Amino acid sequence: MKTKNLILCALFVALIAVGAFIRIPIPVVPFTLQVLFTMTAGLLLGGKLGAVAVTVYIALGLFGLPVFAEGGGLSYILKPSFGYIIGFAVGAYATGVIANKVPNPGYKRLLAANFIGLGIVYLFGMVYYYLMSNLYLNDPIGLWPLFLYCFILVVPGDIALCILGAILGKRLIPIMKKNRT
Repeated sequence: MKTKNLILCALFVALIAVGAFIRIPIPVVPFTLQVLFTMTAGLLLGGKLGAVAVTVYIALGLFGLPVFAEGGGLSYILKPSFGYIIGFAVGAYATGVIANKVPNPGYKRLLAANFIGLGIVYLFGMVYYYLMSNLYLNDPIGLWPLFLYCFILVVPGDIALCILGAILGKRLIPIMKKNRT
């Protein structure tokens, strides 16, 4: 891996960690800027490097650094919201692959990539939340409350972040590609 790519990955690891602490408190899952920074990592670094940046962030949190929205440590795996964090890595990969299939993606492609990545984050997050609540924590949650608390209440802010991410991507992707060569 080139030094420039290592630095860019490290920058996004830091941005994602900071994004965890820029939060708006809402019930069940805190609304943070992590979605914006994980999507932007995929858009600007591409699928592979974007996923690497998010995976390094996850590893740092699991090793005990308090970079997640509610701390860190290996026990974080047992939190129902950990599925969203796993989804960040897969979502960043998908976002990067979809957005970078063309040399200079337009707003439609960037928005589509962001919304698909966001859908992946929610899929991982909601399935993990449901399984952990019902099978591990003995605090059963039905499908409607799950959909309400883990999707409907938080998705409006994330839609706004998808739009902001597409705007940032449209402006920054050409700069990143010019500086990478």
